[in-house]
Amino acid sequence: MLSDYVVTGKKDTRSGFGAGILELGRTNPNVVALCADLAGSLKLDEFIKEFPDRYVQVGIAEANMIGIAAGMTIGGKIPFATTFANFATGRVYDQIRQSVVYSGKNVKIAASHAGVTLGEDGATHQILEDIGMMQMLPGMVVINPCDYNQTKAATLAVAEYEGPVYLRFGRPAWPIFMPADQKFEIGKAIVMNEGTDVTIFATGHLVWKAVEAAQQLQAEGLSVELINIHTIKPLDREAVINSVSKTKCAVVAEEHNRIGGLGSSIAALLASELPTPLEFVAVNDSFGESGTPDQLLKKYGLDTPNVVAAAKKVMQRKK
Repeated sequence: MLSDYVVTGKKDTRSGFGAGILELGRTNPNVVALCADLAGSLKLDEFIKEFPDRYVQVGIAEANMIGIAAGMTIGGKIPFATTFANFATGRVYDQIRQSVVYSGKNVKIAASHAGVTLGEDGATHQILEDIGMMQMLPGMVVINPCDYNQTKAATLAVAEYEGPVYLRFGRPAWPIFMPADQKFEIGKAIVMNEGTDVTIFATGHLVWKAVEAAQQLQAEGLSVELINIHTIKPLDREAVINSVSKTKCAVVAEEHNRIGGLGSSIAALLASELPTPLEFVAVNDSFGESGTPDQLLKKYGLDTPNVVAAAKKVMQRKK
């Protein structure tokens, strides 16, 4: 139920990654970290302090970092290659495709500062296409957790998974509302609230905006099913179909271009198996700009009122 999700504080999701990889360092001697000159931004300081021999600073050479990480897997290491999401995908797509995914290497790409909530750094750093690029690669797992606790849990889970993973997280302090002791299951969506009037599928930072929207809609007497899609690929097809079979309409909320992201995946699934009215809360095929996270979420239509409006619109379309 929505009442089960209470904000216990605020913390950036990248710190959840930092806490997760530190715990992995203490429990799994094969875990190593690589970084492209952004160790502080990726919250690796504590890992480096405890495990200096398991850390490689490659400098501003992201393509080289991916190649080194791929090579490390041959010796049984579990490398986490870390940098900003823009550099972790767009700058090194060829190396990821050829050296990691095509070659089936057990590399974990840990990408911070994704989406417009990066804020003042502006459009050159606010990548909104990374989920699309990564999920098009055969065999790549794509994970986009929603808060500090879920990011930490996801970090622990991907180390246990054999194969390439893209783990996406962000910069701003964000509400913490998921359980600290959660069991993270790759590819298994979380039904946060059951309802019958409309389904809201949300991922990443927009899960919290969807919680706020669902609370507002329920206060107006509407029954909302809210599903946290933390794993975009493999998509939990059963969860999507089961929910939409009940509500007959849906909204997808994500901090990404509306082309190529979670919405595109859900739309493709529904088009082939269960044609359904669908609305998108996503960036409308544009680049970002400089501003505070809240300013940019509002300008690009990603805040709570936009999720509410999309839900009401899609319910009208259902009628």
